[in-house]
Amino acid sequence: MAYIDALDAVEVARSPALIGPNAVLQTEAALEAAGGVLLVRRVFERAGLERLLEHRPEEMIEEHVPQALFAAMFDSMPRRDGIRIALDAGRRTGRYILENRIPMPVRWLLRMLPADLAAPLLLSAIERHAWTFAGSGECQVEVGPPARLHIADNPMRMPLCAWHTGVLEVLFKALVAEQTQVFHTTTKPGARSVCTFTMTWDD
Repeated sequence: MAYIDALDAVEVARSPALIGPNAVLQTEAALEAAGGVLLVRRVFERAGLERLLEHRPEEMIEEHVPQALFAAMFDSMPRRDGIRIALDAGRRTGRYILENRIPMPVRWLLRMLPADLAAPLLLSAIERHAWTFAGSGECQVEVGPPARLHIADNPMRMPLCAWHTGVLEVLFKALVAEQTQVFHTTTKPGARSVCTFTMTWDD
């Protein structure tokens, strides 16, 4: 079964929800780093998104766009390679957010605080901006420790939820604790799918 067919709970073609353009831009960069421009074009063409290579998105985009891109990527290469590239794309996105979306005074404050105090503040900010990375999914947080982020009906669901894992890894390592580890689990309570990300660090 093609990966796109496995998105059983997601209405890929009709979703009106929006997500940040870095889900596409940083995936392009990760694909190029992994296999050059030929791999980029092959995956984008398979997704029907080759137009974005000429007109790269600068504003929020409909969530079905990165859905289609990741689906095409996982359909066109071994699962382990897709995970590795999606993780790299997530890390690149995390670095972009860190450098361009979190003000320097906030970064300084979080780095100065003990991890158990910094984590709740970071999670609160993540929850407030959840629509930019979770689209139509429903986001909830647990401050912990350990800290947890839950995305129900995650529109960016993929093997190991690698893209979100990469984003969270960068943000928590930079702003909470350098030794942070991110673990992912997926459960299906009732008819819903819930991706849970657990962030742990040593005291």
